[in-house]
Amino acid sequence: MDKHVIAIGGGGFGRNPGDGYIEQYILDQTGKKEPNICFIPTATGDNDAYKVNYYSTFSKLSCNPVHLDFFHRTPDLEKLILEQDAIFVGGGNTKSMLAVWRDWGLDKLLKIAYDKGAVMSGVSAGANCWFESAVVDSWAEDLKVIDCLGFLKGNYCPHYDEEPQRRPSVKKFLEEGTFDSCYASEGNAALHIKNNNDFISVDFGDDKNSYKVSLTGNLVNEEPFTKVSIRP
Repeated sequence: MDKHVIAIGGGGFGRNPGDGYIEQYILDQTGKKEPNICFIPTATGDNDAYKVNYYSTFSKLSCNPVHLDFFHRTPDLEKLILEQDAIFVGGGNTKSMLAVWRDWGLDKLLKIAYDKGAVMSGVSAGANCWFESAVVDSWAEDLKVIDCLGFLKGNYCPHYDEEPQRRPSVKKFLEEGTFDSCYASEGNAALHIKNNNDFISVDFGDDKNSYKVSLTGNLVNEEPFTKVSIRP
């Protein structure tokens, strides 16, 4: 059973509801004609407008969209998660999101679903969560590195070209030895990782990319992944 993670650096239905480019790509990876997909907006506290954008996009695609709330009455998590073909995790506060998930045991259920072949995806916090660690903006001050779910080896940074702190912070963490390399995605780009070792950058913007970032001496090396463009 193939395992998929699609980590989005920025963009998608949260910004451009109805476009559906990266959303259709995620659904395609399930191999199902009408896959079940669940949106998890924990990182924004189950923001209602975010859920409206989700349904306005996925309702136009061939799928069965549902969502999971933690700040209203919460459903039977095992039943909900294990019947999904794909999961989409929204952006927001990565640290707070993971704390809620761990308290409810969602982290363990997501791992079961991942191992059974459900496509794991998300943007920003929803991309960070799948890796061993990630560069996050959960605090009001500087970016920090926190431990995440660890479904995938390595470290991740979203919004690589969208927020001015991102590139210098990754460089600082490399220089300090916080990590020796980092995956990074630009806005309107996603890093599709299959079976933890097959990497493709998915461009759904205007020539956007994902990279493996490391240091060569004192110089930052940004190695782009093989890219596919899906926006017409």
